[in-house]
Amino acid sequence: MAHVEDSSTLPVTWWKSSASGTQSDCVECGIVDGETVAVRDSKSMSGPALLLSRASLVSLVTGIRTGEFEA
Repeated sequence: MAHVEDSSTLPVTWWKSSASGTQSDCVECGIVDGETVAVRDSKSMSGPALLLSRASLVSLVTGIRTGEFEA
């Protein structure tokens, strides 16, 4: 997994889930290339972003949905 310090420098169109709250408490995603997706905090447009493979992002979302990361 890689990251960039300033996500506003990435040549992507950012989007967030239609289920996101009105208080901007969500993450945004952007497709970097055919295999890489950037993920950032929607409140920090020039903050850092994680760069994940599509497979890693699917695994992360699946783990969140199934409660794999709950303490």
